[in-house]
Amino acid sequence: MSPAKKRVAVVGVGTMGSQAAWRLAARGAEVVGYDRFAPGHDRSAAGGESRIFRSAHFEDSRYVPLLKHADTLYEQLQEETGRELRRLTGCLLMGPTEHEQMATVLQSIAEHGLDHEVLDAESLAKRFPQYRIEDGDAAVLDRRAGLIRPELTVQTAARRAEELGAVIRRYTAVREITPVANGVEIRTGAGSEHFDTAVVTPGPWVNDLLPDLPWEVDVRRLVSAWYVPTTDAWFGEERPAFIRTAPTHCYGLPSPDGVSVKLGLSRALHRPAGDPNQLERTVRPEELKIFADLMGRYLPDLNPDPIRLAVYMEGYTESSRPLVGPLPGAENVVLLAGFSGHGFKLAPAFGDIAADLALDGTSSQPIDFLTTVGRTEA
Repeated sequence: MSPAKKRVAVVGVGTMGSQAAWRLAARGAEVVGYDRFAPGHDRSAAGGESRIFRSAHFEDSRYVPLLKHADTLYEQLQEETGRELRRLTGCLLMGPTEHEQMATVLQSIAEHGLDHEVLDAESLAKRFPQYRIEDGDAAVLDRRAGLIRPELTVQTAARRAEELGAVIRRYTAVREITPVANGVEIRTGAGSEHFDTAVVTPGPWVNDLLPDLPWEVDVRRLVSAWYVPTTDAWFGEERPAFIRTAPTHCYGLPSPDGVSVKLGLSRALHRPAGDPNQLERTVRPEELKIFADLMGRYLPDLNPDPIRLAVYMEGYTESSRPLVGPLPGAENVVLLAGFSGHGFKLAPAFGDIAADLALDGTSSQPIDFLTTVGRTEA
């Protein structure tokens, strides 16, 4: 007799939850997903038309095996659905040679044999004239990199999960998650349902849903801005994304439609979000000054007047490492939260890890360096 299917709830069907639902359903679990909105919505961190995928990592070279696993799963999801979720155009990683993050990038490349190219100022100016670097800067082209389509990716993963048998309860906010002796109770406005395990991926609502969480998640309000190039260089034969480490951490991507360039900033330049249900979505003129300064210094071929502005939310941990694993005292509740702005490129890998933890209680993926149950942030 074959073992009974595990019944698994996925709370939050966004960046991580949609991938977890897909991976769980692919492994035969009975999956029910809950979302206060619907997959692909623009109310948290998965909007903005494009996000960066890269193979090299600024923060910690130990992420690279997880990035490789995510890379494989992105390809698999595209093959299963026939949708182009990524476009691998490369990504330029730039900053002062002596900066810690540039050293980590080069370390991750060397340790894992990543496909890359180091460009000096003359080579960069000739090949990518839209960018400027300064004396003492380095520029590294990560070739296995490019853009991800976030809204399409979330919807595609969720739809694939449904094709495999998952049920998604849209516009259904979870009010309470209660561990019980033989599983987990999920309570919504419509009542309670019982599950063997729950994968909880609440995004910026983590502190509301789990107020007793022993780790702090700092939810920030981030602004994305789109600018029109004044030259054709941004949309030439090569269209890499870029990330700059210092003195101001920023990133950008040529838009898929060939019209504009999306710019974004790092955690230090984001304001606290406050109540995630009352997010201020109006961008004030003074908030654009930092973008104007960056363009004047590094991206002079962009028109300084934005054609589009959007506001999102992200959750950050003190160490910038995500919270991944069972909740303390609740082994049937697996939490994924606090991805600190660099989770989307890793989402399929973490969805697969969530499926491992929910179904088997362990994962073969290298996650020991992350903030997990029984450990504090290092």
